Amino acid sequence: MTLSLMVLLIPLALIVAVYRFRGGEDVVVVDPAPAIAQARGAQLFPVAAPQGLAADWQPVSAVFQASGGVGTLRVGYITPSGGAVQLIESNENAGSLLARELGDQVRPQGDVTVNGKTWRSSTVRGDESALVDTSSERTVIVVGQAGLDEMTKLAQSLS
Repeated sequence: MTLSLMVLLIPLALIVAVYRFRGGEDVVVVDPAPAIAQARGAQLFPVAAPQGLAADWQPVSAVFQASGGVGTLRVGYITPSGGAVQLIESNENAGSLLARELGDQVRPQGDVTVNGKTWRSSTVRGDESALVDTSSERTVIVVGQAGLDEMTKLAQSLS
């Protein structure tokens, strides 16, 4: 039940952050380092953290959850253009994770090569974009309302 509640609250937090950002109010920036450290400490999957993003990438949420040997790291950002994206990393079964996070209206847009890896690009949940990498022992998703260039920039920053 807690996991279901968090799945609902995190996108809500992103929506509130975008609303405040576009409304001229200050964005509440968070430090994602504690959530990333917690995910790495759990040793459930190799955690790739964004490195070298410009200061205009504003992290607005960061949480790691683990239960029963399955962990999920979520970090939300306001992009330089004002879009909202979320980085999701998890060792959960890729099929169930993707169905929950991207919905049932996934429209493939082709492949994108990022740092030598092939990521699947899709349009999801109406007009949102997603990049997905399932090539390792964890699934990485970059999803939100931003251009492909910004989503690719976030994916490129992962190390």
